[in-house]
Amino acid sequence: MALRSLLSDMVPAIDVVSYNNVAEYNIEDGRAVHYFVSANVLFHNIEMFHPLMQRTMVITEGEASPFVQSGFRTIDATASEQEIVRQILRIHSMGHPGHVHHIAETPAEAMEQRVELSARERDVLALLVKGYINKEIADSLSISLPTVIFHRNNIYDKLKTRSIGRLTIYAVLNGIVALSEI
Repeated sequence: MALRSLLSDMVPAIDVVSYNNVAEYNIEDGRAVHYFVSANVLFHNIEMFHPLMQRTMVITEGEASPFVQSGFRTIDATASEQEIVRQILRIHSMGHPGHVHHIAETPAEAMEQRVELSARERDVLALLVKGYINKEIADSLSISLPTVIFHRNNIYDKLKTRSIGRLTIYAVLNGIVALSEI
């Protein structure tokens, strides 16, 4: 459900459909752009997913080198929300080089982009999504700790989220940080 929520935030125009098992899904209808499957589902249905390797993301629990070496893209479900967002954005940019900004080109995104963050809020957001803690942000920007907290609260209010993953999505999509910086 968390992955579904992140994908819906990143690409609001798409339908994210989940199935209880592979038998429920008809691969021949051609509607799916990407497949997110567990390692177990992949192992039991390799003949189905192997031809779809470039469109299949394997959800793993930790180490994924066997899948990576086989050519599949992976997302570590045990990672933090921010790291999962980073992995999804990295996978997306590999498939669509130079077009990370088109992930959420929808009316919802256009509304979100109208949110005006001040220059200082953008600075704080950039450091926040890079993993800095309040004290490090204050030191880096030469501002007080209460000022950092004030800016963070303004960011949360304006973007209507406290989720680091969602803040990361916003920062990348709006050019506040580059994908390579997080």
